[in-house]
Amino acid sequence: MPLFQSAYRRRVTLTYFLAFIAIGLTGGLLGPALPHLAEMTGASMSQIALLFTARALGNMLGSVSVGVLVDRLPGHPVLMAMVVVMALGLGLAPLSPSLAVLIGVIFVMGFAEVSINAGSNTLLLWAHRQAAGPYISALHFCFALGNMLAPLVVVTAILLTGRFEWAFWLVGLYSLTLLFWLRRDPGPRPPEASPEAAPGAATTARPRRGDARLLGTLMLLFSLYVGAEITFAGWITAYAVLQGQPREGAALLVTLFWLALSAGRLAAIPLLRLTSPWWLLLGCLGLGLASALAMPWLPLWLIALGYGLAASAIFPTLFSLCNQLMSMSGKRTGLVFLASGLGAMLVPSLTGPLLDGAGAGAFPWLLAALMGLLLLGVAVLHRLARGR
Repeated sequence: MPLFQSAYRRRVTLTYFLAFIAIGLTGGLLGPALPHLAEMTGASMSQIALLFTARALGNMLGSVSVGVLVDRLPGHPVLMAMVVVMALGLGLAPLSPSLAVLIGVIFVMGFAEVSINAGSNTLLLWAHRQAAGPYISALHFCFALGNMLAPLVVVTAILLTGRFEWAFWLVGLYSLTLLFWLRRDPGPRPPEASPEAAPGAATTARPRRGDARLLGTLMLLFSLYVGAEITFAGWITAYAVLQGQPREGAALLVTLFWLALSAGRLAAIPLLRLTSPWWLLLGCLGLGLASALAMPWLPLWLIALGYGLAASAIFPTLFSLCNQLMSMSGKRTGLVFLASGLGAMLVPSLTGPLLDGAGAGAFPWLLAALMGLLLLGVAVLHRLARGR
């Protein structure tokens, strides 16, 4: 039985890794394909930017819906349905006859993406329980890997076929291969449903005293972190241009940020086995705060690397802490992703008016404030955890 369980966990873990590469590729296509989609639909750049809003709204709706589905239905059939929806969206998006149709398709794709994201996170937690930390970090490395590969898929598709549409279709075909892996094994069950759980383990899924405060604090932390990550990636190029750097060099700062973030998530896999997640969070947030405060004085390429490294382990470490502090149902995971979606939509959208009103010099202070609030939130979370 232990040998069987070990082989089963390896297979489902690999399945979720492959799924995260797929959703990383899917989400990463939108940026490099944006000019082509605008030309295809005859939309201006300000109009085509509505795709990001549509995707964010789909993410928020999907994050709540999938939590209920995974709690009530077998996990793998739910993921298979979402994979089919995402693949259909990838097939139809580059064929959309108008901007309105494309917005609808991107909304549905956003729903499916976050459903696979939140569902895979939940099922991986259920598969590995208290030992899930390094696996969660590896899972999110796969997402960053997909994000990095997406521009290469677009460029390669255009070079080989002359058509950007093939980038969407190739990612869609890759996504459909997940159906084989998901159909191969049943999904992990929550701790209270597991036949291997110790006597009385079912009680761990019941709400415990302080769960609501813990969950609320965690949701705030995820919202702040994702807002900080998306704000840096979305605005560092504009900040660099305002500081007098050429556009070509400024655009490379985003690539450096994602490279450092991916490398940091890879390094966090052994670190989470060797050190406390609280110390890892403290180190990441301290580096992020230092990078933001040093932005006016150090080269921006160095800041991009430092901030990316700082951001790398925060999300997976916080998510693994969720499982240590409380029993993570699909509903609770969905609420975490809902908070993340709100942060991704609100914080970057407030950055533009801030820079218009206070000037480019406000950008480092905004990033520093976000890191400071995260440090304060982690201190509150640690206090609540000790109180339990």
